[in-house]
Amino acid sequence: MSEQLQEDLSKVIAELEKKCKEHPNSVMAFHHLGLVYMKAGRIDEAIKALETAIEIDDLSCESMINLGAIYFGRGNLEKARKLNENAVKVQPENAQAHTNLGLIYQQSNELDKAIASYEKALQCDPKLANIWMNLTSVLTMKGEDERAEKAARKGLELDPDSSLGHNNLAVALYFNGKYSEAKEHLDKAKELGYSVDPKFAASLAEKLG
Repeated sequence: MSEQLQEDLSKVIAELEKKCKEHPNSVMAFHHLGLVYMKAGRIDEAIKALETAIEIDDLSCESMINLGAIYFGRGNLEKARKLNENAVKVQPENAQAHTNLGLIYQQSNELDKAIASYEKALQCDPKLANIWMNLTSVLTMKGEDERAEKAARKGLELDPDSSLGHNNLAVALYFNGKYSEAKEHLDKAKELGYSVDPKFAASLAEKLG
């Protein structure tokens, strides 16, 4: 972080801390303070600020989501899960909360729950290319190769220059026996800077003879 950015963040934090003292029941003041603390790397203080926002208003969905992201980053999946579940109760159409639950379930190897959460996120917003890619990965892990291919194609349709998207589609095509097309997408993934698994590349080359 540059010195200038540190200085700017310090000024914003000082202003928000003052605002929180002046308005101790302001959800938005504590929420924004938590976000700026996060940006400044002051994570423990971010947790306290976001927890305060939720204490003031237990329907503060965005505070729950951001606090959940901190706990997910720290590996506390249980706290992250509960926060995002509460966020979904508050805002059932919040795609980010469903996405976060998908990531948590995927990390916990609860693949069916991860798929269900990603699908709910896509029901809320079907144009989220990254969620189609997440869904592709989980479907591949489950061996649902045809569904994985469809999800991968949808993700690439929304984001044609995604290196991850091309790699995911290459993997799905490989498991569906479409080796030539898989090679095309693997080459594209490399071209776009994706670090391709050499074992997968070698296995695909072997299939192509």
